[in-house]
Amino acid sequence: MNWFTKTFTSSIGRKIIMSLTGLFLCTFLVVHLIGNLQLFKHDDGVAFNTYSHFMGTNPVIRTIEWGLVLGFGFHIYEALMLTMRNKGARSHGYAQWQAKQNSEWTSRNMGILGSIILVFLIVHLYNFFWRARFGTLDADINHNDDLYKVVVTSFHQWWYVVLYVAAQASLGYHLWHGFRSGFQTLGLNHRKYMPLIKNFGYAFAVIVSAGFASMPLYFLFFTNENGALLTSAPAVLHQLALAFN
Repeated sequence: MNWFTKTFTSSIGRKIIMSLTGLFLCTFLVVHLIGNLQLFKHDDGVAFNTYSHFMGTNPVIRTIEWGLVLGFGFHIYEALMLTMRNKGARSHGYAQWQAKQNSEWTSRNMGILGSIILVFLIVHLYNFFWRARFGTLDADINHNDDLYKVVVTSFHQWWYVVLYVAAQASLGYHLWHGFRSGFQTLGLNHRKYMPLIKNFGYAFAVIVSAGFASMPLYFLFFTNENGALLTSAPAVLHQLALAFN
């Protein structure tokens, strides 16, 4: 086991773990985004609550949740370890300036972007996951927990919308660099296919982050406090005034 421990505590080993867990979490983002698109149905949240009930009670999904927890845990831990190691090994002066000139902004600030996402995750998990699993929520017409009501209420609080959108912007930049970097770390760096992976990663980063960010903005600007669609400009302005009070 000594060789195994040494391999996965080395810089390259940690990067491999980061890459594998990062690409695994990308699949979660896709599934989560597709499920959350139910929020745009004008059915008083029935479709979204049905989806949430299924995700919260299906034994297969509940088992996969542990994999997600481990994936997030390893990804965050290895990111912290790599950041600390890089700071410890970083030299000053000209070499540091030259390294900055030869690297992308996203690459140099992955720690900051990740920290913003982590803060959002803590708030978001408490607001939705914790309340859905361990709290007491109202029931909808199908006797499912009315998580849609929690969404509507949360997305009419301006500070929560700002935090959510800022986190999605950080996620977009994080994916922008991380998607391509993950494939490179795993050795999939063929000159024929890398441009395709790079462009797909850029598109993935934009679509996923914009998709998630569109949800709080939609509810804040275009629905009332009950989730009903606003049909006039005065109604929109009135709703915004309520949100920012």
